[in-house]
Amino acid sequence: MLNSKTIGNKIADARKKANLSQANLAQQISISPQAVGKWERGESQPDIITLNRLAEILGVDLNYFSDSFLPGEESAMQQPEIETTMAETQARPKSKRFFDWNWDMSQGNWEDADFSGLKNLKEKFNSSNIKNCRFIKSDLSGMLLARNNIENCDFTGSNIRDSKIQSSNLINNRYDTCSFIDARFVRNNIEKCNFGSADLSGTELIESNLESNILQDVLWNFTKFHKSNISKSTFSGKLENCHFEHCSFYNVKFENARLINTFFKYNKRFNKVVFENCEVDNITYAFLKNNKANLTGVTLIEKTD
Repeated sequence: MLNSKTIGNKIADARKKANLSQANLAQQISISPQAVGKWERGESQPDIITLNRLAEILGVDLNYFSDSFLPGEESAMQQPEIETTMAETQARPKSKRFFDWNWDMSQGNWEDADFSGLKNLKEKFNSSNIKNCRFIKSDLSGMLLARNNIENCDFTGSNIRDSKIQSSNLINNRYDTCSFIDARFVRNNIEKCNFGSADLSGTELIESNLESNILQDVLWNFTKFHKSNISKSTFSGKLENCHFEHCSFYNVKFENARLINTFFKYNKRFNKVVFENCEVDNITYAFLKNNKANLTGVTLIEKTD
């Protein structure tokens, strides 16, 4: 947990080393000198985005403001610039990264920030508007993530298992290789997201809208869809012990898929679902037939002794 007094002392020290007055620093971040004075006295503290800007102006790594930062680390972080190619320069993240601090991200308006490696949110990630941010390899496990609008963000490789994502708008985000094991999506709008190679084992998607998502090489095992609208999506790979009940389907395809012990019941427009080069076991075939599925493109898996 960050301490206002600690942050204030570190801002003051870095400002003096950079040969800046409080007024000079305030001008560069468009605040009053009095606000800088309050920070340095520990009477208040800057938010995450402002800390990121301060780190850039003062020439320090963002971790400099952390309680765990050790004396002497600053010089190691400020190594001389070496010549790089244009491609290497463009590949660098535009903002610094956030690590082990106990941040409260609720009711925030975040844009173009790099939160990669983030953890220790302690349930504080609700009612926020988040756009064009990076959460690569972050730990969001076991959390309630409610009433968020999240667009054009990258969560690649993050741990979101055992979390409850509720009443949120998720658009054009990357969730490839994420773990959603035993997560629950309740009353969400999920559009144009990439779930490639994500693990959705034990995941429940309830009363949600799923449209135009990339589902290539997803791990489906004991995954449950209930009272959800599924549209403009293609399921592939192996689905085992999955459950589709009271769902509505529009422009949905199962392609090169193997469905084992998978349950379909009370679904709408299921006769419009396309099955192409799919294999199913006997129990799954019976459920498909009962749902009046078009079984063209479906073959039964032969039993072996």
